[in-house]
Amino acid sequence: MKPPEIIRLTPGKRVLYLTKDPELISRQLAGELDLEMAHLNVADLLDDINTDAMTPAWVCFSYRPEDIARDAYAGLIRDGERLFGHDALMNGGFEVIVSGYRKGVGSSRETAVQAEKWCGIRIAIAASFAPIHAANNINQGVLMADHEVLRRLEAGEGVPLEDFLSDHDPITQLKIRSGGLFAFSKALAEGKIELPPVTTGARSLTMCEKILASRARPAREFVKPGDALVVNVDGGYSHEFTTAQVHYFLEQEYGKGYTLQDPGRFAIFEDHLIYADEVPQMRPFADKINTLRELQRVFQNHSDVQDFSAKDGVSPGICHEIAREQLVSPGQFIQATDSHTCMGGCNNALTWGVGATEYANLIHSGFTTVEIPESIRFDLVGSLRDNVTAKDLMLYVLLEFAKPQKTLKRVMEFGGPGLANLSMDERATLTNMATECSARTAIVEADDKTYDWILAHRPELSRSELERTSIGPDPEARYDGGRHTLDLAGIRPMVAHPGDPDVGIPSDPTNGAYVDEIGEVAIDIAYGGSCTAGKIDDLIFYHRVVKEAVDNGLTVAAGVSFLIQFGSQEVQEYCRENGFIETFEQAGVRLIQPGCGACIGCGPGVSDREDQVSVSAINRNYKGRSGPGRLYLASPLTVAASAFTGKITAYHAGMFALVPA
Repeated sequence: MKPPEIIRLTPGKRVLYLTKDPELISRQLAGELDLEMAHLNVADLLDDINTDAMTPAWVCFSYRPEDIARDAYAGLIRDGERLFGHDALMNGGFEVIVSGYRKGVGSSRETAVQAEKWCGIRIAIAASFAPIHAANNINQGVLMADHEVLRRLEAGEGVPLEDFLSDHDPITQLKIRSGGLFAFSKALAEGKIELPPVTTGARSLTMCEKILASRARPAREFVKPGDALVVNVDGGYSHEFTTAQVHYFLEQEYGKGYTLQDPGRFAIFEDHLIYADEVPQMRPFADKINTLRELQRVFQNHSDVQDFSAKDGVSPGICHEIAREQLVSPGQFIQATDSHTCMGGCNNALTWGVGATEYANLIHSGFTTVEIPESIRFDLVGSLRDNVTAKDLMLYVLLEFAKPQKTLKRVMEFGGPGLANLSMDERATLTNMATECSARTAIVEADDKTYDWILAHRPELSRSELERTSIGPDPEARYDGGRHTLDLAGIRPMVAHPGDPDVGIPSDPTNGAYVDEIGEVAIDIAYGGSCTAGKIDDLIFYHRVVKEAVDNGLTVAAGVSFLIQFGSQEVQEYCRENGFIETFEQAGVRLIQPGCGACIGCGPGVSDREDQVSVSAINRNYKGRSGPGRLYLASPLTVAASAFTGKITAYHAGMFALVPA
């Protein structure tokens, strides 16, 4: 539905403030209290509300928005209990929802927006929004504004729609005026909308700008941040956590006989829920999970996209790992229904996650719309220390650059002489965690390592073609986020601590701390795996520590569960061929078949109780995402070392020789 030209609050409808004081939220939900922005400060409101809190994994096992909405904000927990009960948001009579900074960080799951919209929310107010979440709001027709606009609305003012549009590019403004993405796309196809011209003249370009300019309809030589374009998409993918909704939306919008533009460029994966039945908390949802799997098979049979389904119950691997091995090439523009799609940027491609609506629309049409994002440049110099990995580097970037919002909505560009000292797997860690930085995505310059790695996985390609399509920035390219030199030798082993949401400290990957400064933190679980840390180099890191411990007569510390999950079948085979598996088993490590799982609470490695502490190599430590316990993020080396000491410990060579056998 198109929004009116003048936006007013509806008499009888309410505004819900997500405050740092949970008691105030409870009283609003109970109808005992109504707040106003005139009596609050932005500092009183929750920051970094993540999409897991809005719609935890189990809520997303439903694929119809009207069902999802009934458990909106089920992941906001206070003292072990849900702050929002079943139907609480839906029955509250709210039409505006208010929070602080970086609303919607984390997963690309559009269900977070759907949950609010189908509960009656038509305006979301925040100091800033994570980029994918903001796009999902736009695509679903939910208006966004800041707290000053809310003050005007609450004062009884009719606010012009134009005031909700001013921060957006011209095409996004057309989407908002149309009432959402599907309405916009249909009007565009029918010739009812004329796209604004792009008139940017000669200028130096970043890698992102070059790729999007080359994919524009028609192709352009020059673009700048803020330019709005219709662009061709080179490929994409979805997985069983999201495909059902994509199929559902396509049937709703285009009928059961819908078709895709060039389905061979797209794929489905079965990786996220493959081990959900091994988690007791997920077993009650077995029927819903099976429905998601079945609907993905229906979609694949209907559309004939590439099929990376599990065979005999074993997944080929995590979608992002397989995508960089098999699908993503230099210079491409790739979209997929997962926030960690950005991992493909290690292949010198532009890749980012989108919601189900946007993905359904682009695979149906073959193109999408973009606003050229700003970029921030990181020039790497030197080499990492022997006990430091790219995960430590990203935890440093999260603390020093993401927390103060220097990466927000920007493309993180990595280059510099130090890049040559990072393997392709370590580069993949850099790009994978761009979404934790609330960045648009990340991209790495191409070099011989890039071409060699891709050709090793896809020998049918030619080196000359990879070199021809690869993209580098112009020497005088402009970086709105600045150019920053990172001395790799200065990075130390780090963690991200779990925060304490009960007292207003979000559990978030930006909670960086040095391992040698956190004191003694005993652990119950050490987990190595996920798209961030289930690659070959990560397994080499785990094995290095485990072998040293085993050679000194040690096994995993008493009371600690150490689990390692392979990111793909290729990773598992590498470990088998190189004798890693025997070493892991000798140490008492539990090995898990390829796939996703613990990172979203849907596989072995999750905590069972609030008093448990995990040290994990996954990419997010949002409360409840990987079980109810407290979760610290760390590098593969730190995770493995901690498993043998029983407390969070930075690895250093020879450390176990000091421990009596």
